This record gives sequence, structure tokens and C-alpha cells, in this order.
Amino acid sequence: MAKNNKELEVVRNLDLQRYMGRWYEIASFPSFFQPKDGVDTRATYTLRDDGTVHVLNETWSSGKRNSIEGTAYKANPNSDEAKLKVKFYVPPFLPIIPVVGDYWVLYIDDDYQYVLIGEPRRKYLWILCRQTHVDDEIYNSLVQKAKDEGYDVSKLHKTPQHDPPPEEQGPQDTKGIWWFKSIFGK
Repeated sequence: MAKNNKELEVVRNLDLQRYMGRWYEIASFPSFFQPKDGVDTRATYTLRDDGTVHVLNETWSSGKRNSIEGTAYKANPNSDEAKLKVKFYVPPFLPIIPVVGDYWVLYIDDDYQYVLIGEPRRKYLWILCRQTHVDDEIYNSLVQKAKDEGYDVSKLHKTPQHDPPPEEQGPQDTKGIWWFKSIFGK
């Protein structure tokens, strides 16, 4: 197993334009800011004129659509490394507490169809794909890459995805309430 003090390898010269659009969460490390019973989790990225990225994260929990929006930007504009920062306001309806996280692209295929995302402390990991499902062979190779980078891949949890994915809108949860619930464990 790779040592955790080793610097993570990240993608260089990520083509942000090609990276935009919708990605489905295939697997992730469970995190406090996502509902534990979340399904059909996905992220939609839109490039803004100023070079920052609008982020829309959605998940369905108890039949309701939960969403949160944020902004992603390059941690160092002069670097060719795919190290981004993502800023969300918690809770979304009181934009006073910005939560900033690291979003490092560890691997992406040449066709920009699947991606491995992590961050330097190795507390979070995501496998995303343009489709709702990914071949086992590809999935296993991404898991192996994460392992090679020092991740404890036993914590990976596969995200249930439906085919076809849910419509754009479902019954909307009271925006942001699930953040409170998840943070305070209610």
C-alpha cells in the first residue's frame, strides 16, 4: 500500500470545456454532507464566462430531490495541475458560512467518460461517469488507481443509480434542511 505522505498524482492540462456537463456518482466514500440513503447522485458542471464553474450536486433521498449549488475554481490559476477548490455555502438558504473543499482530478480517461476525484488528506474519494453505470473492468481499474495513491478503498460505497435517471425535478426537499440533518445527525 502506498504511503499516505506521498503527494497525490493529479491530472495535468484538464480540458475544463470537455469536463463540463453531467456526471453520475458510481461510488464514493460516505461523507457527512450527503444523505446516507441517497440514490441517483449526480453532479452537473457549467463553465461561467469568468472561468469558474457552477456546480449543482443532486441526490434523491426518501423520494425527494436534494440539491446544493456551489462554485469551483482552480486552486492555482498558473498551474497546469487539475487541483480545484469547490465552495459551497452552508446552509444554502443562509449564504454566510462558506465551506471550501479540495477537488483534485486524479485520473480521467482520454474520452472524458469516467473520472477519479480525491483530495490531499484522502478523506474523500469519488468515481464519476457520464453514464449511470460503468463496466466492472473500468471500475476495478479506477479502484486500483485509488489504492495505488494510498486510499483505503474498503470505504468505497457504490451509489445506487436508476436507468433511466430521474427527471430534472422531483419533489424538492426543503432546500438545505438535509444539510442540517446530516451535520447534526438528526
